[in-house]
Amino acid sequence: MNTASKPESRTVEVNAMDLPLHCPTPSTPVWNMHPRVFLDVAKTGEILCPYCGTLYTYAGPAPKGH
Repeated sequence: MNTASKPESRTVEVNAMDLPLHCPTPSTPVWNMHPRVFLDVAKTGEILCPYCGTLYTYAGPAPKGH
């Protein structure tokens, strides 16, 4: 039997003030950095970071844009 535990996924809720969203965020500790990737969370409401697997969910009204 495999007793290895699945790593916990991290979920971060963001709003319009956090856009444009990129991971890692400014609050990420230096030891946990990876290359910066911009994520379009407002389009779908949620998105996973391809590097660290953090799930970002968008809360609030859709941002106004062109």
